[in-house]
Amino acid sequence: MTRNNETFFSEFLLLGLSIPPAYKHLFYSLFLAMYLTTILGNLLIIVLVLLDSHLHTPMYLFLSNLSFSDLCFSSVTTPKLLQNMQSQIPSITFGGCLTQLYFYMFFGNMEIFLLVVMAYDRYVAICFPLHYTSIMSPKLCVCLLLPLWMLTTLHAMMHTMLMARLSFCENNVILHFFCDLSPLLNLACSDTSVNELMILITGGSFIIVPFLLIVTSYSRIVSSIFKISSTQGIYKVFSTCGSHLSVVSLFYGTLFGLYLCPSTNYSPVKETTMTMMYTVVTPMLNPFIYSLRNRDMKMALKRVIYNKKISL
Repeated sequence: MTRNNETFFSEFLLLGLSIPPAYKHLFYSLFLAMYLTTILGNLLIIVLVLLDSHLHTPMYLFLSNLSFSDLCFSSVTTPKLLQNMQSQIPSITFGGCLTQLYFYMFFGNMEIFLLVVMAYDRYVAICFPLHYTSIMSPKLCVCLLLPLWMLTTLHAMMHTMLMARLSFCENNVILHFFCDLSPLLNLACSDTSVNELMILITGGSFIIVPFLLIVTSYSRIVSSIFKISSTQGIYKVFSTCGSHLSVVSLFYGTLFGLYLCPSTNYSPVKETTMTMMYTVVTPMLNPFIYSLRNRDMKMALKRVIYNKKISL
């Protein structure tokens, strides 16, 4: 079947996970449990931030946005993965593939930018504690968040439209568990130079630059730590930044190895394994990282449960 006389396939086959039939039910149960944990954990953070007035601060506003992004990011790929694991033919339509690509890039980029904004928030909180409220005003928070949503929308739309113009006429087997840029470009039988150029350009803008901003924020935080004489003050700084640093390390640890490599070095096994880490595992772990190491979240949960008991 053709699409605008260019695409000869109405669907793609997603064959990125080669699981032996004997273990399919085991892996299905594992991925389902991880996905449900991701949904419940991130929803819990969003609900706590909405219900508890003590969490109505810039830090937790950004955290609730990160939880929403994690929830959606995981929902872009995991439900389709679970569906294909129960299907005889793990397929996805051409339109569904482009839709999945768009939202995958949208929420993936949103995650990156939110980590930058949260790093800036921690920098202001530690380096300018007396001026934190005046600097991180509600107006500034909105001014930080709105451009992020607009930028990620345009970026995801650009790559999706560039992908839609390509021809796929020789092979429709994607060696991945969802539609991503690298596997699709490796299937294209038309010129992909424009796509690769835009990946190279935006890769620096959307991956390296945010990472450098995070490093800069934490460099200034570290320099301010040396000015703190008390052990209690140093512990407070690390407890404030520990959760965010853990999430940044987990997310960027796999991201750098994937999208900053040329398409000629593409490896299906490496792609699948590393992408599974930050699309399935990281969104699931983020709520635990923030809730288990955050006293405010624990206290908010106790207050919500206590108020619920009183109302009942």
